[in-house]
Amino acid sequence: MSESAVRCAGRGKDRSRMDIKLSDRLEMVVSFVLPGSCVADVGTDHGYVPIVLVKRGIAARALAMDIREGPLARAREHISRYGLEGQIGTRLSDGVRGLEPGEADTVIAAGMGGELIVHILREGQRLWDTVGHWILSPQSEPEKVRRYLQENGFRIAGERMLCEDGKFYVVMDAVRGEMEPLNLAQAVYGPCLIREKDPVLYDFLKREEDALSRILDGLEGRAGKKAAAGRDQIRERLACARYTMHLYGDEYAAAGRTGCEGG
Repeated sequence: MSESAVRCAGRGKDRSRMDIKLSDRLEMVVSFVLPGSCVADVGTDHGYVPIVLVKRGIAARALAMDIREGPLARAREHISRYGLEGQIGTRLSDGVRGLEPGEADTVIAAGMGGELIVHILREGQRLWDTVGHWILSPQSEPEKVRRYLQENGFRIAGERMLCEDGKFYVVMDAVRGEMEPLNLAQAVYGPCLIREKDPVLYDFLKREEDALSRILDGLEGRAGKKAAAGRDQIRERLACARYTMHLYGDEYAAAGRTGCEGG
């Protein structure tokens, strides 16, 4: 989680009195954590999410984990600044390898690619029965995450999408349980988001339709098997986006886009 995702509100030299103001994306991540949870934040970077969770009384205790010592050192500094050493620990760990069963009931993995999140889930199989919630926010390839969850005994209990600074982000809450096989649209865009007709997803679909149409136009007329395969792939994705938009209904389409600043 980058420094740009967090701002400290207030002025003065005593930064320990400042309130941490998370980005909207990280606020959404925090909103999925149940009160009283014991949280492990994977790839914690500066440790702001665990600090906010404990300061607000949402998490009983937390563990800030990162694969690099540098970010952990910064996390320790920030944890100390807020006097939370007794409630927030730090641990050098590749994903959840350093987490023992029973140490946390909630794992956060946000701000990383979908392939890496799948790797973290796969490496953490020994934790599947003790971690009740996996709060996941892939920055890319969310469909890989959704398919892995469905194929490995998880269900997506909740999912939300937002647009911040021109970029779209998704946050999902995965729990153990059965989930119906996902069709292409559900895997790519999220079964909960589609079912609930999430307005931000509709805005994303409009942008996706525009982008895919431009790509397809650029591929038209090109010869060769590679170009043909590319056109087929883009056509399939474009049809998927249009099918999902159609599910919202004509009245929603007539209302126009929700808007996403910076895009």
